[in-house]
Amino acid sequence: MANTLVVVPTYNEITNLPKIVGRLRQSVPFADILIVDDSSPDGTGEKADELSRQEDGVFVLHRSQKDGLGRAYLEAFSWGLNRPYHYIIEIDADGSHDPMELQAMHLLAEEGADLVIGSRWIPGGSVLNWPWVRRFISRSGNQYAKWALRSKINDLTSGFRVFRSDTLREMDLKRIASQGYCFQIELAWLAESSGLSVVEHPIKFLERTDGKSKMHFGIVAEALIKVTWWGISRRKP
Repeated sequence: MANTLVVVPTYNEITNLPKIVGRLRQSVPFADILIVDDSSPDGTGEKADELSRQEDGVFVLHRSQKDGLGRAYLEAFSWGLNRPYHYIIEIDADGSHDPMELQAMHLLAEEGADLVIGSRWIPGGSVLNWPWVRRFISRSGNQYAKWALRSKINDLTSGFRVFRSDTLREMDLKRIASQGYCFQIELAWLAESSGLSVVEHPIKFLERTDGKSKMHFGIVAEALIKVTWWGISRRKP
């Protein structure tokens, strides 16, 4: 039995899904993979079932509707924590995260880090093929969240992470109700504010080449509003 679970949330990623599963098999062959599909209308869920039949250690969690990245991950965490996994990994399905980085990230978790974040915004990290507007929004948004929350984490919105299972068990995940980028901010901030060890590992982030980004104004607005509120609330005497 593998002691590591890789969670891959999907919505309309039928082209990218076989690619990311294949790359994960090469980089972390010891890990199981859980595909979490939000009833994708393009057939991603059916493709996930096909991969599960073809590959040992590939599982599928079907959700009845698209109701946010946060809820998808929380269901996946619950699924994984009810099984004997020591580590649970987050990775995007679109190929923007290089699975080969997981070897180094996994080692950091094995050495004691409670949460390892694949970071674009530390020395050695980078973003490729993003327009300057999106780069500015991500970089400035992370800097604002870091300042507002008095955090030491440089890439609070990164969706490339390795958790120790015990870390997730120690955190009060029922408190988390955010979606999109804001979910990632809240989850990392909760780990940090709980006194857990958070380590950032530099990664190269590559813009997707297939499919459409799920990024939209509502996600940015939610993050800005919630981070501002959390920051003000925390600074009250």
